[in-house]
Amino acid sequence: MQLFLDTTDVSVLKDLTATGLVDGVTTNPTLIAKSGRPMLEVIAEICSLVEGPVSAEVAATEVEGMLKEGAKLAAIAPNVVVKLPLTRAGLIATAEFAVQGIQTNVTLCFSAAQALLAAKAGATYISPFVGRLDDYGATGMDLIAEIRAIYDNYEFDTEILAASIRNPVHVTQAALAGADCATIPPSVFLDLFKHPLTEKGLDQFMKDWSATGQSIL
Repeated sequence: MQLFLDTTDVSVLKDLTATGLVDGVTTNPTLIAKSGRPMLEVIAEICSLVEGPVSAEVAATEVEGMLKEGAKLAAIAPNVVVKLPLTRAGLIATAEFAVQGIQTNVTLCFSAAQALLAAKAGATYISPFVGRLDDYGATGMDLIAEIRAIYDNYEFDTEILAASIRNPVHVTQAALAGADCATIPPSVFLDLFKHPLTEKGLDQFMKDWSATGQSIL
């Protein structure tokens, strides 16, 4: 499963991409607003740091505006993925971008029926929001499994990008449910490395090694 970082913080990206484990980046209007920087500038800088897909979301809500904004975003760099809302207008724009060969990420997916429509429209990625579904009283991971079954049944090429990930358990569950990718906050990415038994074991190894008085070098 590919791991994307959901952030516009360039300093954080520089640090975490050094692990070699970051496959791409997703952004949204909220993250852009928090950055306090011009959107096109932020996306261009992120694309210069990350070779994988970088999702940049349109702000328009009608088809013509989405197509114009999406074309401008796609022109920033070859790895830009145009992010569109899962609305009627969003899927019409998605279908047009598919014809043009422009990659798309259809976001704000909350049902398997919506995911089916996105795949039929030719979306490159579908982003089901598992955490928000959990908040709503549903089980977000059930949606990932449902979409996986539908996409496998009909051999759709659309990749499932688990979004609204809240913790490492969500990452594991998404992988088990068959998600192709997960986009996660930097804090969750860092938590993936951690386990109390790992830290305890390493501490003991270091104490035992120190007691030998040896040096590998």
